[in-house]
Amino acid sequence: MNSTRHRDLTIHDVARPQPPLAVRGATTLWFTAVGAGVAESVLGVAGAIADGSSVLGLLVQIAFRAIVYGGLFVVIDRYFRPGVRWSRWLLTGLLGTVGIASLAVGPVGWFIRDGDFGALDWSASFIAFGAIRCVHVTAVITAIALSFHTDANRWFSGRPVRRTR
Repeated sequence: MNSTRHRDLTIHDVARPQPPLAVRGATTLWFTAVGAGVAESVLGVAGAIADGSSVLGLLVQIAFRAIVYGGLFVVIDRYFRPGVRWSRWLLTGLLGTVGIASLAVGPVGWFIRDGDFGALDWSASFIAFGAIRCVHVTAVITAIALSFHTDANRWFSGRPVRRTR
């Protein structure tokens, strides 16, 4: 005989409910940020090939980036979305500080050295790279904000979350 026969079970007794809207939005934005990083890498490799860079050097960079991006996808999907606490801090620390710093170093360095907007090469690849970089930075900053929203804080603490649609 079943030990729960006097009690009606619901799906919430068996499976954890869906993450709140803030966490679902942050998850989408973390994926967007990683996807933008992949797109930037593809543009960078295409530019490096056009410039005649070493194939071995490019293969090493591609392999390293594939491991990093793959790891980030796993962290976002397997740990962040279900509410594992350390994943929120890992993503914020890696993508929010190290990632944003690495994205800002090139443009800030250029601005300090030259800063002449008239001398920019407004090619299609430059505009595409700039657009992807803007999406990347915006996705990371917004994902961090949503990751620490009140409902997200409850989700990561394991307390009941107010249902939002």
